[in-house]
Amino acid sequence: MPIYEFSQTGIVALKETAFSSVNVHERRDLQRLLRENVEVIAPETLVISEEFGEWEDSRRRIDLLGIDKDANLVVIELKRTEDGGHMELQSIRYASMISTMTFDRAADVFGRYLTALGKEEQDSRALMLDFLGWDEPDEDLFGQDVRIVLASAEFSKELTSSVLWLIDHTIDIRCVRLKPYVLEGRILVDVQQIIPLPEVQEYQVQIRDKIRKERESRTSGVDFTRFDIRIENEQHPSMWKRNAIFLICKHLCDKSVNPDEIAGVLNWRPNRVWYSVDGIVDAAEFKTRAAAKATAIGGTFDPRRWFCDDGELCQANGKTYAFSSQWGGEGWHRAMRALKERFPQFSIDFVPAV
Repeated sequence: MPIYEFSQTGIVALKETAFSSVNVHERRDLQRLLRENVEVIAPETLVISEEFGEWEDSRRRIDLLGIDKDANLVVIELKRTEDGGHMELQSIRYASMISTMTFDRAADVFGRYLTALGKEEQDSRALMLDFLGWDEPDEDLFGQDVRIVLASAEFSKELTSSVLWLIDHTIDIRCVRLKPYVLEGRILVDVQQIIPLPEVQEYQVQIRDKIRKERESRTSGVDFTRFDIRIENEQHPSMWKRNAIFLICKHLCDKSVNPDEIAGVLNWRPNRVWYSVDGIVDAAEFKTRAAAKATAIGGTFDPRRWFCDDGELCQANGKTYAFSSQWGGEGWHRAMRALKERFPQFSIDFVPAV
């Protein structure tokens, strides 16, 4: 669909063109401009290399290599052609080649890239840590996945079919169309993410994660069964196990059951079930105090391991408590049975979801 210019005298369709027709070259122009403005096609991405090819077959090079805010590696492939060529096949090969890259190697690659740009005075490690919001490198979290961004003037049906198949098989890949137009001698570019559509991207990510977990459960033996939960007269269908046990323990706390009593019923040390701070506080203050408490004893507080957002905290004994999110396996079943037996007045029950 064309882009239109609205004016006082009418509506005029802008003249669609091709990058080659307006003398925009793939590497000299398109790649150079996008590396400095990568958020146009890949928001929240830090470019750490250009024309990366540090492997045996050095003829194969990644146009732009980056990292995102989740510490994933990002392969960006650019084409000015009208069909995208075979860029999806190239990108899969590149993704596999860099999938084992560590933080230290990425920092070295970034350092050489900065030097090539004449920015050798900048500290690549410090820039990466600042971008990720980390105090120090975490190799366990770095590079857990590789994302792929394909940017082209257009994409063939063959290419888009391949991309949709890859998405169905849990590969994080997207197509961004760069369609050039001419207006009074200026080049305008309509930038649109066409696969996956932004309106359904979150849903597709959820589906992809669900499929991945189901596959993992079949190959690793990990149990990803969901459960229908009942507590008093409330029914909660198809819940993940960690959410189910949190729901019940939060309900008990709201009914004035002491958090320490719950920890005793679960037969776990209280500090494994709950993370507490002094005072009745909201989520933001809880995280601040929890981090300070952990730092004081030489540790760290990871909010991802606790239910500590607004609406999830419990208050009792002049303290604020966050419930652990680390539940699974037979330990979860034992804990749920213990809660059901200890608090019969709440009519707790759980059965596998159909």
